[in-house]
Amino acid sequence: MKTILTGLNRTIYSLVLLLAVIVLNFILVHIAPGDAVTAMIGDMGGATPELIAKLRADYGLDRSLFTQLYTHIWKMMHGDLGTSFTHRVPVRDLILDHLPATILLVTTAFFLAIIIGTVLGIIAAQKPKSFVNHVVTVLSLSGFSAPIFWTGLMLLIAFAYLLPIFPAFGMSTPGFQGTTLEVMFDVLKHLVLPAVTLASVYIAVYSRLARASMLDVLGSDYIRTARSKGLSRRIVVYKHALKNGILPVVTMAGLQFSQLIAGAVVVETVYGWPGIGQLAFNAILRRDHPLLLGILFFSTLMVVIANLITDFSYRILDPRIK
Repeated sequence: MKTILTGLNRTIYSLVLLLAVIVLNFILVHIAPGDAVTAMIGDMGGATPELIAKLRADYGLDRSLFTQLYTHIWKMMHGDLGTSFTHRVPVRDLILDHLPATILLVTTAFFLAIIIGTVLGIIAAQKPKSFVNHVVTVLSLSGFSAPIFWTGLMLLIAFAYLLPIFPAFGMSTPGFQGTTLEVMFDVLKHLVLPAVTLASVYIAVYSRLARASMLDVLGSDYIRTARSKGLSRRIVVYKHALKNGILPVVTMAGLQFSQLIAGAVVVETVYGWPGIGQLAFNAILRRDHPLLLGILFFSTLMVVIANLITDFSYRILDPRIK
């Protein structure tokens, strides 16, 4: 019963948080200079005051901010994210068309960062004064310091132009046809550079965090007791120490999932990856408020779900947490 109440409280808290973010996003987007009509007028080279007034009325921009906010929330409660000013199609359809590409990119980078970063951290923690530890430290600092767009451009130049191993643009080869396995392999080739670019910063973070956490755990009393019993190093590290040592990594992964989505905007723009990140970038340029708000809503929803999964993962990894 207590577990059910806890889960219900977490769900209610997440819904309230989601509503607060929706309101905040709406206000920030609408108080920013310019709107869709301004962008259209710029493309047209000017317009009469009558045409401007008609366009604002057609898009509902002539109403008060409170009225627009109320209408926006009411529509969202009924599953209506509005219609894109630029594409003239429902925002929900646009997002659902581009969402699979972003999910593929973000989840691949997410697991790459966690797995590679944790493994590097564990290796470095077992031999804190070794050459391997120094290499991991240098790589971590380099990956964390480099801007993600710079990393993307360097990988693009190195492995798409100088050594043309991977494709430079898009999610698939234009006009490519083949078996299902061949199509999947083609997508995988296009995925490598964007996923590695997006994961590079977080590999550095997780490796440093895993190293520090494992060093602390490996120096604890129960680990010394396990070693005194004659247990092998592999059992001590991977069976006894890893479960506690990985908890900070799980926490950081849940908190940084939102940053992965934000980083996807830059990566998708660099590599022409057809996800919601590139869609958001174009929506910002075109002042397409409904599309931008819909993307922000989906991004927030993904972050809230990731945080809930993190909470449950904590309970599985550490039974002491209730």
